[in-house]
Amino acid sequence: MERRDLAAAYLFLGPEAYHRRRARRALLNAALGGAAQENGVTHFDLAHTALAEVIDDARSLSLFAAERVILVANAETALAPARGDDDAQEGEAAAGSAGLLAAYMKDPTPGVVLLFDAPRFEFEGEDKRRQDRVRKFYAAVGDPVEFRRASADEACREAAAMAPRAGLAIDPDMLELLVEALGADLSRIAVELEKLSLYAHGRPVTEEDLALLVPDARATTVFALVASLGRRDRWRSFEILDTLFRDGEYLPLALSFLSAQFRTALVAKEAGLRSPQQIQGHFSKMGVAMWGSRAEQVFQTVAKFSKPQLERAIRLTFEADKNLRSARPDDRIVMEQFILRLTG
Repeated sequence: MERRDLAAAYLFLGPEAYHRRRARRALLNAALGGAAQENGVTHFDLAHTALAEVIDDARSLSLFAAERVILVANAETALAPARGDDDAQEGEAAAGSAGLLAAYMKDPTPGVVLLFDAPRFEFEGEDKRRQDRVRKFYAAVGDPVEFRRASADEACREAAAMAPRAGLAIDPDMLELLVEALGADLSRIAVELEKLSLYAHGRPVTEEDLALLVPDARATTVFALVASLGRRDRWRSFEILDTLFRDGEYLPLALSFLSAQFRTALVAKEAGLRSPQQIQGHFSKMGVAMWGSRAEQVFQTVAKFSKPQLERAIRLTFEADKNLRSARPDDRIVMEQFILRLTG
């Protein structure tokens, strides 16, 4: 693109939005430059417009721009049947549209770049078959640009690169906590890093900042409770419990995390794992995603609890969860008794 070696058309596949926006911006800058984008960009949505109309527009010459980019949203819907069509009519219509696109790609209009954007389907599971149909339909465009959802490690690396660009000082552990709280969604991570940068004014970001500013980040407070109980830190656990009550947290969720923590630690104990790296590698081989910070938490729990204590902790979390969901005098009393028994 920087050499202006642009194709006549591109197909963007997959749901990941952050890199998609960066790629679209790079394409517009390479094809049109800054000033030319005002008159050189045309938008279509195949949910409301036929592909034939898009091709017709690409064939026409513009009075206002010698070079153009045509952005085509919802490219998957070109395969959908019109209302009332049967399967045979659907197949004929799709073949006709694909043929029209293939004919255009053999003789594309100079100075025009088409961008077909198909974000709806995943690359795995039930969506894979639909994704393959989209690829086949747009085969004339050439190899698609894939936008897969980021893995946990990829999101952490990308977030680590985003933070300095946002002028943000954030500890790697806090960054992993942020990524985990936001489900490794790069678009949300980018937005929240900008917010944290404005709020922190150059100082390092704290766990309290995350809990205050990041949507759904009260879950980070839950993770902090899991970590403190995993260290058998009674007073810190009571402080976090007080925060959870003030924030109106759903406490069975916290116990669910705790149960998972203790079960994972018990597996690690029985497997004789002796470091966070061994824990992360062991569970990764089992097909269980394991963050670096999460492996560290599990390792701390393994170090603080014997095998009988872990088995007892699992029973205590079950009993506390049962008490929270049944008729009881007070949620706080249930949780305080749980912490006292667990850290005793």
